[in-house]
Amino acid sequence: MVDFFAQMELLLRVFWFIAIPASIVFIIQTIMTFVGMDSSDGINADFDGNFDATDAPFQLFSFRNLINFMIGFGWAGVTFWETISSKGTLVTVAFLVGAAFILIFFFLMKAVSRLAEDNSFNIHKTMGKTANVYLRIPAGKSGKGKIQISVNGTMHEIEAVTPGELIETGATVKVTKVIDESLLEVERI
Repeated sequence: MVDFFAQMELLLRVFWFIAIPASIVFIIQTIMTFVGMDSSDGINADFDGNFDATDAPFQLFSFRNLINFMIGFGWAGVTFWETISSKGTLVTVAFLVGAAFILIFFFLMKAVSRLAEDNSFNIHKTMGKTANVYLRIPAGKSGKGKIQISVNGTMHEIEAVTPGELIETGATVKVTKVIDESLLEVERI
């Protein structure tokens, strides 16, 4: 094995020495992810790359992204060694492939984070929204009617009362108060 690397040109050796350890670390990270041990990579950067104030699904400067870059860079260099004769072009292509690996990881994490969104119905999200009256709402809170309202892209039928005049079926109303978990107060628009 030592003979194999000793006969290589220096740049090809560098690509191999980046690709192999990065691949091993990537495999370990992947196993740890599936086992559930990846809550923190345990490595803190010496610079401030914190994007906590944004909706970024991951840190730009992280150990995981460094490994993703090194895998793309190293294996692209090894793969294109015979194809691309210019060493400068080869390093540029390898760099671009490494950057592409980071972007691919970013989009995968963004897609996965959407799966973790809480889209369960919360009646308090109806405040201030408009709705259509489904069953007429009697005047002065003397009885209940029903409205149809969209929350998180899903239509819901909820009982409603109004402090004002009778509101007929088909009218547009605005939610003014959440009375309890199954009853809203509305007013005609």
